[in-house]
This record gives sequence, structure tokens and C-alpha cells, in this order.
Amino acid sequence: MDDAVRPVVTAWSAFSPFGMGREAFAAGVAEGRSAVAGIDRERWGTPDDRAGLVPGFEIRRVLGGKGVRGMDRLAGLAVATVRGLHEERPGDEATALVLGTTTGGAQTMMDITRTALTAPLPYRIDAAAIPYGVMNGAAGQCAIRHGYRGPNATIASGRPTGLAALNYARRLLLTGRARNVVCGAVEEYSRARSWLEFHSRDGDAAGTVPGEGCAMFAVGLPPRDGTPVLAEVLALDFRVCVDGDWDAALDRSVREVAADPADVWATCASGAAGPAGRAELAALEQAAPAATRLAPVAELIGETGAASAAFQLAAVLALAERSPDAAGRTAVITSADPSCGMVAAALLRI
Repeated sequence: MDDAVRPVVTAWSAFSPFGMGREAFAAGVAEGRSAVAGIDRERWGTPDDRAGLVPGFEIRRVLGGKGVRGMDRLAGLAVATVRGLHEERPGDEATALVLGTTTGGAQTMMDITRTALTAPLPYRIDAAAIPYGVMNGAAGQCAIRHGYRGPNATIASGRPTGLAALNYARRLLLTGRARNVVCGAVEEYSRARSWLEFHSRDGDAAGTVPGEGCAMFAVGLPPRDGTPVLAEVLALDFRVCVDGDWDAALDRSVREVAADPADVWATCASGAAGPAGRAELAALEQAAPAATRLAPVAELIGETGAASAAFQLAAVLALAERSPDAAGRTAVITSADPSCGMVAAALLRI
């Protein structure tokens, strides 16, 4: 496969705190309104007063009662989002699926472990929940429900996971292992995730508001049948900041993907807390001083963990559709995760 052939994004879908579906997310981002709200702490059993939750999301109401016994919130969000994408851009048996996540369903994993340790007999675990207690359970369900029999992968790279999933999809396409790929990332809000993050936040992230959701994209080689193309994936870069020098790490990553500054329509930083976030802004300002600065999506829907970079990509595509001056120009996306040191940058042509 010719390396000069670049994958393209032809469709996307999202379930977010703005609502269920692409239109709700696009409208919320365009308005720049916050989707974070107070939550019922007694119901959720969490230390959070506020969070970005997908409004009205109940698995049985959204997906129906068939085949959802034991399904957790993370898998439900992923399956529902892929369904929306599949309805717009149907896949086939050869379609591959790449899903990013932090750990999979943390709540399910903890519930299974707790039951095994406290039940009168250790094997008295709900068998229907076991598939969702492994990290790739959600990806498997997405493929099974929509008949995708191509490569199936689960990716975990911290906050840049959405871009890592896009890169994995690109490799599948360029090596001929897939013709079409559905890729993206998902994060759930649950008691387990809330407490895990509450106890792991450092001083810079102390005020972080958690969020949840899923964003998925149809990615393939340039179509020859007239299918509209939303964006071309020009470059992706990944690295690890091991010495605390976030300025150097972000500067190098952005420079690796950087294009002509005059060609950059917009930049989108992840809004990481502390020095990492400040380094993102500095690197983007240096690379494209005249570009439009998109507001960090995390400020609008909360910290969505592994799904944050996927939501950044969705925000760029959503705003590009509403911006006539974006066509034919590029957008730079950066993501940084202070908790693990991961750094990523992407360059897209709208």
C-alpha cells in the first residue's frame, strides 16, 4: 500500500452530555454551552456534586430489552453510538472495529470481584455480566451486534486514546488488513470510576469535573464512489513525557505534524490540567498563531478520560461543517495526560 494514500473520515456519531446523537453534540459545541450539571449523589454513590452525564441514557430504553442482560453502561454507550454511525454509513462483514477505553467497565470488574469474594459460593456471579468484565467486552459487543467480522481491537493510551485508536485504524487500512474501520473511544460514569479518579487526582486536577460518552468515526481509504469526505488524516504523532518537560514534549509533537501556519484553520487543545495544558496552548500558539482556537471540549462536557481526544475530533468535524472557511484547510489537535505522560498530536485536512 502506498504510504501517500491517506485515510479519510466519512461519518461520525456521538453520545455525549449534550444528548444522544451527532446533532446534539454538534449543536452543543457550536453554542459553547456547558453540559455539566448537578447529580443525585445518593443514586450514584459518588463523591461528585456535578458531572457531565448523557441525559436520559438507560440501556433498555435506548437499545431495547433483547441481548442487553448484564450489559454495563460503558458497553451500552459504545453499542448505541456505533448503531448511530452504522445507520448513516453501514458497514459489512469485513469492517474492522477499534475502540478506545481506560480499563473497560470498571464498575463491572469491581462488582464481579466483590461478588466472588463475598458471595456464599464464589461462582455465584451473574454469567451475563462476565463478558463485560474484560477490557474488550464492549468492542466485541459492538462488532457482534452490527455484523463486523474484521479485526477487532481495544486501545488504552490515557486521554489521547481516541487519537491512538485512529492511528490503529490507519495502520489496518494502510497494511491492507481492512477496507473500512469504525473507530473511536468510550468512557462511562460510574461509582467505581468516580472513586478511582477522586483518589488519584493531584493538585492541578483537584477541581476536575468527570464526564462520560462515546464518539465513533467511519474511517477508510479515499472513496471512489462519490462518498463525501469530512476530513483527511494527514499525520499523527505520539510520545511520552518522562522528565516532566511538557513544553518540550508538546512542542516536538506539534512540530512533527505541523503544516504551513497560514493553512491551519483551527487548533484544538485537550485542556489538560496544570503544566501539560499550558504546554499544549503554547505549542499550538507557536505553530499556528493566527488559527481559530477551539474551546477545550472538557470544559463543556467534563473530563471524559479515554474518550476526550475522540470528542475533540468530533468537535473539529462538527464546527468545520458550520464554517465555510474551513474547507480545504487543516486543523491541529493535541492531547496530553498528566497522569501517565502520554502526548499526541494530529493534523487533519478538512
